[in-house]
Amino acid sequence: MEKFAQVEFVDIEEKEEYKKLIEKVVDTCFKEENLIYTNLYLNVILTNPENIRKANKEYRNIDKETDVLSFPMFQKQEIEDLIEKSKTDEQVVEDVLGDIIISIPRVEEQAKDYGHSFERELAYMVVHGFYHLMGYDHIKEEDKKIMRPKEEYILNKLNITRH
Repeated sequence: MEKFAQVEFVDIEEKEEYKKLIEKVVDTCFKEENLIYTNLYLNVILTNPENIRKANKEYRNIDKETDVLSFPMFQKQEIEDLIEKSKTDEQVVEDVLGDIIISIPRVEEQAKDYGHSFERELAYMVVHGFYHLMGYDHIKEEDKKIMRPKEEYILNKLNITRH
Protein backbone atom coordinates (compact mmCIF):
# COMPACT_ATOMS: atom_id res chain seq x y z
CA MET A 1 0.00 0.00 0.00
CA GLU A 2 1.21 3.49 -0.85
CA LYS A 3 2.07 5.75 2.07
CA PHE A 4 0.48 9.17 2.10
CA ALA A 5 1.95 10.29 5.42
CA GLN A 6 5.47 10.82 6.58
CA VAL A 7 5.54 10.78 10.40
CA GLU A 8 8.33 12.44 12.34
CA PHE A 9 8.91 12.45 16.11
CA VAL A 10 10.62 15.59 17.42
CA ASP A 11 11.73 15.69 21.06
CA ILE A 12 9.25 13.00 22.11
CA GLU A 13 9.40 9.23 22.38
CA GLU A 14 8.87 7.42 19.09
CA LYS A 15 5.88 5.07 19.21
CA GLU A 16 5.02 2.74 16.36
CA GLU A 17 1.32 2.66 17.30
CA TYR A 18 1.07 6.45 16.78
CA LYS A 19 2.63 6.09 13.34
CA LYS A 20 0.29 3.23 12.36
CA LEU A 21 -2.79 5.13 13.52
CA ILE A 22 -1.75 8.27 11.65
CA GLU A 23 -1.05 6.33 8.45
CA LYS A 24 -4.45 4.59 8.69
CA VAL A 25 -6.26 7.92 9.24
CA VAL A 26 -4.39 9.70 6.44
CA ASP A 27 -4.97 6.80 4.01
CA THR A 28 -8.71 7.04 4.71
CA CYS A 29 -8.68 10.82 4.25
CA PHE A 30 -6.79 10.53 0.95
CA LYS A 31 -9.20 7.90 -0.37
CA GLU A 32 -12.27 9.86 0.73
CA GLU A 33 -11.03 13.08 -0.89
CA ASN A 34 -9.82 11.40 -4.13
CA LEU A 35 -6.16 12.20 -3.50
CA ILE A 36 -4.79 8.69 -3.94
CA TYR A 37 -3.56 9.27 -7.51
CA THR A 38 -2.28 12.82 -7.03
CA ASN A 39 1.21 11.89 -5.79
CA LEU A 40 0.65 14.17 -2.80
CA TYR A 41 1.68 13.24 0.72
CA LEU A 42 1.75 15.04 4.02
CA ASN A 43 4.20 15.45 6.85
CA VAL A 44 2.95 14.83 10.37
CA ILE A 45 5.28 16.05 13.08
CA LEU A 46 4.62 14.83 16.61
CA THR A 47 6.24 16.97 19.25
CA ASN A 48 6.03 18.59 22.67
CA PRO A 49 4.34 21.82 23.90
CA GLU A 50 7.56 23.86 23.74
CA ASN A 51 8.17 23.10 20.07
CA ILE A 52 4.58 23.70 18.98
CA ARG A 53 4.60 27.01 20.88
CA LYS A 54 7.79 28.06 19.04
CA ALA A 55 6.24 27.16 15.68
CA ASN A 56 3.02 28.99 16.56
CA LYS A 57 5.01 32.11 17.47
CA GLU A 58 7.33 31.93 14.47
CA TYR A 59 4.73 31.25 11.77
CA ARG A 60 1.52 32.70 13.19
CA ASN A 61 2.90 35.35 15.57
CA ILE A 62 0.91 33.78 18.43
CA ASP A 63 3.05 33.14 21.50
CA LYS A 64 1.12 30.27 23.04
CA GLU A 65 0.93 26.52 23.00
CA THR A 66 -1.75 24.84 20.93
CA ASP A 67 -2.79 21.29 20.07
CA VAL A 68 -2.37 21.18 16.29
CA LEU A 69 -0.98 23.44 13.57
CA SER A 70 -1.50 23.01 9.83
CA PHE A 71 0.66 24.50 7.11
CA PRO A 72 -0.95 24.02 3.67
CA MET A 73 1.12 24.19 0.52
CA PHE A 74 -1.80 24.67 -1.88
CA GLN A 75 -4.96 26.70 -2.21
CA LYS A 76 -8.24 24.76 -2.30
CA GLN A 77 -8.65 25.30 -6.06
CA GLU A 78 -5.10 24.10 -6.75
CA ILE A 79 -5.85 20.84 -4.93
CA GLU A 80 -9.05 20.39 -6.92
CA ASP A 81 -7.06 20.96 -10.13
CA LEU A 82 -4.46 18.36 -9.07
CA ILE A 83 -7.23 15.83 -8.37
CA GLU A 84 -8.70 16.41 -11.84
CA LYS A 85 -5.28 16.20 -13.49
CA SER A 86 -4.49 12.94 -11.65
CA LYS A 87 -7.53 11.31 -13.26
CA THR A 88 -6.10 11.77 -16.75
CA ASP A 89 -2.35 12.23 -16.39
CA GLU A 90 0.01 9.75 -14.79
CA GLN A 91 2.84 12.30 -14.75
CA VAL A 92 1.65 14.21 -11.69
CA VAL A 93 4.74 15.36 -9.78
CA GLU A 94 5.16 14.15 -6.21
CA ASP A 95 4.66 17.02 -3.80
CA VAL A 96 3.81 17.71 -0.19
CA LEU A 97 0.19 18.63 0.60
CA GLY A 98 1.40 20.32 3.78
CA ASP A 99 2.65 19.86 7.30
CA ILE A 100 0.68 19.06 10.43
CA ILE A 101 2.33 19.58 13.82
CA ILE A 102 0.68 17.90 16.82
CA SER A 103 1.52 18.27 20.51
CA ILE A 104 1.32 14.75 21.96
CA PRO A 105 1.10 15.91 25.61
CA ARG A 106 -1.80 18.16 24.60
CA VAL A 107 -3.51 15.19 22.90
CA GLU A 108 -3.16 13.18 26.13
CA GLU A 109 -4.57 16.06 28.18
CA GLN A 110 -7.51 16.71 25.87
CA ALA A 111 -8.42 13.01 25.67
CA LYS A 112 -8.77 13.03 29.48
CA ASP A 113 -10.65 16.36 29.47
CA TYR A 114 -13.13 15.15 26.83
CA GLY A 115 -13.46 11.69 28.35
CA HIS A 116 -12.43 9.69 25.32
CA SER A 117 -9.42 7.66 24.21
CA PHE A 118 -6.00 8.93 23.25
CA GLU A 119 -6.50 7.14 19.92
CA ARG A 120 -9.66 9.12 19.23
CA GLU A 121 -8.06 12.46 20.10
CA LEU A 122 -4.93 11.81 18.01
CA ALA A 123 -7.04 10.62 15.07
CA TYR A 124 -9.19 13.74 15.38
CA MET A 125 -6.11 16.01 15.39
CA VAL A 126 -4.86 14.35 12.20
CA VAL A 127 -8.24 14.59 10.45
CA HIS A 128 -8.69 18.17 11.61
CA GLY A 129 -5.24 19.14 10.38
CA PHE A 130 -5.82 17.31 7.10
CA TYR A 131 -8.99 19.27 6.34
CA HIS A 132 -7.19 22.53 7.07
CA LEU A 133 -4.58 21.47 4.49
CA MET A 134 -7.45 20.83 2.08
CA GLY A 135 -8.59 24.45 2.47
CA TYR A 136 -11.42 23.99 4.96
CA ASP A 137 -11.90 26.13 8.05
CA HIS A 138 -14.18 26.44 11.08
CA ILE A 139 -13.97 30.11 12.05
CA LYS A 140 -17.32 31.02 10.48
CA GLU A 141 -20.34 28.91 11.36
CA GLU A 142 -21.17 28.19 7.70
CA ASP A 143 -17.63 26.85 7.15
CA LYS A 144 -17.79 24.78 10.36
CA LYS A 145 -20.99 23.14 9.05
CA ILE A 146 -18.95 21.79 6.11
CA MET A 147 -15.73 20.85 7.92
CA ARG A 148 -17.10 19.12 11.04
CA PRO A 149 -19.24 16.53 9.22
CA LYS A 150 -16.25 15.64 7.01
CA GLU A 151 -14.12 15.06 10.13
CA GLU A 152 -16.79 12.97 11.85
CA TYR A 153 -17.40 10.93 8.68
CA ILE A 154 -13.73 9.87 8.55
CA LEU A 155 -13.62 8.99 12.25
CA ASN A 156 -16.87 7.03 12.01
CA LYS A 157 -15.63 5.21 8.91
CA LEU A 158 -12.60 4.12 10.95
CA ASN A 159 -14.87 3.26 13.89
CA ILE A 160 -12.98 5.71 16.10
CA THR A 161 -15.76 7.07 18.24
CA ARG A 162 -15.96 9.41 21.21
CA HIS A 163 -16.70 6.61 23.70
